[in-house]
Amino acid sequence: MAAGLRPTRPAPLRSVLRATDADDWLALDVRVREESWYGSATQAQERTAAPLLLELTRLGLAQPASDLCHRNGRVRERAVGRAWSYPGLLPLIVIRCADWVEPVRERARDLLHEALDMDAAVDLAPLILRTGRRGRGAFGVGLLEEVLRRAPATGLTALLASPDRAVRRFAYRLAIGQRILRPAELARAAARDEDAVVQDLCSDAALIALKDSEAYDDVLGPLLNARSPRARSAGVTALRQAGRPELAVRFLADRSALVRAYARYVMRQHGGDPTVWYRDRCAAPDAPGLPPGAVIGLAESGGRTDAGLLRPMLAHPAAGVRAHAVAGLRILDLVDAERMRPLLDDPAPCVVRETTLALLPSSRDVPLEWLLERTGPGRPRHVRLAAFRLLDARGGVEALRVAVELLDDGDAKLRTWAAQCVQRWRPSVDVPRGDPEVRLLLDRSRHLFSDHALRRLKWEAGVGG
Repeated sequence: MAAGLRPTRPAPLRSVLRATDADDWLALDVRVREESWYGSATQAQERTAAPLLLELTRLGLAQPASDLCHRNGRVRERAVGRAWSYPGLLPLIVIRCADWVEPVRERARDLLHEALDMDAAVDLAPLILRTGRRGRGAFGVGLLEEVLRRAPATGLTALLASPDRAVRRFAYRLAIGQRILRPAELARAAARDEDAVVQDLCSDAALIALKDSEAYDDVLGPLLNARSPRARSAGVTALRQAGRPELAVRFLADRSALVRAYARYVMRQHGGDPTVWYRDRCAAPDAPGLPPGAVIGLAESGGRTDAGLLRPMLAHPAAGVRAHAVAGLRILDLVDAERMRPLLDDPAPCVVRETTLALLPSSRDVPLEWLLERTGPGRPRHVRLAAFRLLDARGGVEALRVAVELLDDGDAKLRTWAAQCVQRWRPSVDVPRGDPEVRLLLDRSRHLFSDHALRRLKWEAGVGG
């Protein structure tokens, strides 16, 4: 820590700084300002800032922290001038670097420039990046980058493993720009990180950095075996550059549509026909081990003439195959409501979900009484949800009637969907204007509306204001 912020006693908040979320400091800043303006803050701000404020009070730093957040710019400016006595309040100096009052902002920036070393940069990176989104927040981000660039390459290690997504993105961009990570390290990062931006950054950088075919094994292995579809798709694309298109075949039936599309691309670029591969797999629907991805892949790459291969698989013993057969027929726009309707009673929720999605555009072709019967409490939960979703798509008085009846259902999800259905219900052309049942149903559900919204809906339905 530089002389401008050198304390006369050990920094009491060093451990608190490391354990405190960036949002806690931002909430504290807002809470103090709101209280000084209006006498109170929102419950969310009070709840978020309360633990930090209690700790500051225990350490005797509540008043200096309050002054650094005060609504009066002169108070904040004086507080920044005294900040050398309270190095643990450096997070509030970071926030003041984006202050709207220029003297406060410039003085805070001078202090942060002196105080920000590698250790503090690791601790403060989440807060600096959040503050950097503000209109005057670019200074902190630039200073953070400057400190990290001066530090040894190992200094970025902590940030690359940060639980904060924005920090990892920032650190990986910096590491890639400085070329301090080998292609294999980038590939492993793309495979293990859960953030899509980091996956793209690292996989793209890994493939660009490859210079010799011998390094492909170290890069392709982690990418092709990654859980993330984005990382796997990058690995599949690299098979073409690596001269190993034959390995793309195993990804034609991948569970991800993105990976399947890239696998088909690589295969076609080397003269292969993925549609033939799919047809060969689907020609024997009773064969053991039929991958569900091959079923949907046939629909993605084939045409309407392939429906003859997909329809028999609606009765396949594997739930995944049945579900993908339904999805494939929907992709080909060959949904037969009468033929698919029995699948709404399927014991597998994934099959029922795909069937519901396929039948939504033709929900009025499904018999009303048949759907009403399946919303009853004696049916499996996934069947009840599917039947209600189709009833909701039908609209009319029937949808409103069922939704109101389900407002007191024992299933929380059905109750929530029913309430949403009632709130967005509007009288369709087949609803008689002035229908007394509509008035009764809306009165039963008046707790879901404001007085104005209920009057307007009743006016639309012609049942009074």
